[in-house]
Amino acid sequence: MQARTPRLLVIMGSGETSPTMTTVHADLLARSGAGPKGAVLLDSPFGFQENADEVAGKAISYFRRSVGHDIAVASYRRADTAEPLEYETMLARLREARYVFAGPGSPSYALRQWRGSAVPGVLAEKLRDGGCLVFASAAACTLGRFTLPVYEVYKVGDDPHWLDGLDLMSELAITAAVIPHYDNAEGGTHDTRYCYMGERRLRLLEAELPDGAAILGVDEHTACVFDLDAGSVTVRGRGGVTLRRRGRSRRFESGSCLDLDVLREPGGFETEEAATGTPAAAADEAAPPAGRRAGDPFWEGVEERHRQFEQALAAGHVDEALAAILALDTHRAEWASDTLDSDAMDRARSLLRTMVVRLGDLAQLGARDPRELVAPFVDAVLELRRRARDRHRWDDADALRDTLLRLGVEIQDHRDGPSTWTLPAGFGEGRSQPQRV
Repeated sequence: MQARTPRLLVIMGSGETSPTMTTVHADLLARSGAGPKGAVLLDSPFGFQENADEVAGKAISYFRRSVGHDIAVASYRRADTAEPLEYETMLARLREARYVFAGPGSPSYALRQWRGSAVPGVLAEKLRDGGCLVFASAAACTLGRFTLPVYEVYKVGDDPHWLDGLDLMSELAITAAVIPHYDNAEGGTHDTRYCYMGERRLRLLEAELPDGAAILGVDEHTACVFDLDAGSVTVRGRGGVTLRRRGRSRRFESGSCLDLDVLREPGGFETEEAATGTPAAAADEAAPPAGRRAGDPFWEGVEERHRQFEQALAAGHVDEALAAILALDTHRAEWASDTLDSDAMDRARSLLRTMVVRLGDLAQLGARDPRELVAPFVDAVLELRRRARDRHRWDDADALRDTLLRLGVEIQDHRDGPSTWTLPAGFGEGRSQPQRV
């Protein structure tokens, strides 16, 4: 008799196709028992993008190469143009899958495609009857009763507001809005925490929530794993998970494992918050300093390789500098499948090219004919020797010649012309030629 598929809901704050979440995906696929055809990517959230095929291809490549598992595509990019066969094929793949993954794109666009379709019902069945739903970034926003229209507020300038979400969190008996990218710090000089909303706009949004509703924030490169059968919540990754109600927050760091009831009980939450909650004013103080990209493992890796390169170059260790360049190139390749929301990959490429040019400058200097490097100094000494000889200061002339000889410069005096000099055999790979002075 086949064991029942566990009921798992996983929220990833970001980095869903990056090295930081590889182990999480692998563990969840193993737990869900997804066979070769048991995992699917639901592509609706990014279906509007002109490069949708490329985004899907990156995800497929990531799962195959990094996670070691194939993933198919349950394609449903536009509800208004989908043919009946396309729609039914997508639903069939969702129903058969034990592992359903959705990630980057637009929350509001995804909701428009799923609204009125059978998709929400099929996803809810996974949480009731068995299956693993992994929703990240934009897709994660749709899970709650309330959904944040990120782009409309942050990019277009709409007033902060909520949309009606899928409310899959109600399967866990939790009334909440899910906010990924909770600790985002890309703004540098301005507050982009809380999925680019910042504290001011989050307070406005929070005021629109009904009594008892919470905000569930998941940090970047962090996974919040709900096990409905065990009634537990586990936090994995680099950051933490925050439960916030009415401006007070309770945070659970990576490695935490807690009872699901902790997130369910509004009354119990308020009681515990009195001692452990963090007021919104204090949360402002926790914002990263201007210019700092906190919690960004990709860029942290870039900066670490750059530091190694600079240190090696300063010490004259060419091999170590080259190793740092190769390490940065490997680091970029490892993150190539990630759907980065910023220009970090382009900036890393520019930095890599600068490092290559600088190493090339050093190589060019080392490849120069050594005579070009020493000639100005030798010529200056020989000019002093010529003047000493012209004035019959033979001791001074001989002392200057002996100094050059000790340095490896061989002098040849000629009766019918000026003196010439050569470097010793093997110096500069034997390229030295007589120089006339």
